[in-house]
Amino acid sequence: MSNFEYIIASLPFLTTDYRYADGEGFGNVVEEIRSNLSEKDEALMDFLLRGLTGQDLDADFYAEALESKDRFIREYFRFDLNLRNAKVAYINKALGRPADMDIMTGEGSDGDRMDIDGFRFTGGEFEEALQAENALAEKDLVDREKALDDLVWKKVEDLTTFHYFDIDAVLGYLAKLKIADRWIVLDKEKGRELFEKLVREVKGTFKGVRYTEE
Repeated sequence: MSNFEYIIASLPFLTTDYRYADGEGFGNVVEEIRSNLSEKDEALMDFLLRGLTGQDLDADFYAEALESKDRFIREYFRFDLNLRNAKVAYINKALGRPADMDIMTGEGSDGDRMDIDGFRFTGGEFEEALQAENALAEKDLVDREKALDDLVWKKVEDLTTFHYFDIDAVLGYLAKLKIADRWIVLDKEKGRELFEKLVREVKGTFKGVRYTEE
């Protein structure tokens, strides 16, 4: 059985300047969490991590994600699929390529599991379409990446509202930590800001309330 209260209480794994301790990194956080998860919850974490690395984001992965019994996995990767397609559509338009080029539709081939419309999965309505479009329109590359990551962060917050001591709280933390971890490389100041925000969120979660500091 997963020890969620212990995991959540220990989640930050960050020093006072919002950096990892010497010799530690994202992988150390993952392994510490893993040691306190049940086999079932560990499998959910590993599935999320596969998606966060970006190497397995093909049609088969999304088909499996959108059939998951876990709401966070299902809805996070539905959002991820829609955001991916929004990025591809933006690139297609910018380069004058066919509008549907490289768009992932989930259309199945013979032998694939398909619904009556011939698709294994669809992204459904993309509620954040306008925000994604505005983010992609940012001229500065860093501003664009920040706007897109802010959109992902907000989605994770929405999906983990009222999830305090369960696997979705842990999955949401890892999704946010991955964003902060990436910004340490791209922009150290932004990375520190995200780590600070994440630490505040975890402290608020452990108290059983969500709070913000001015």
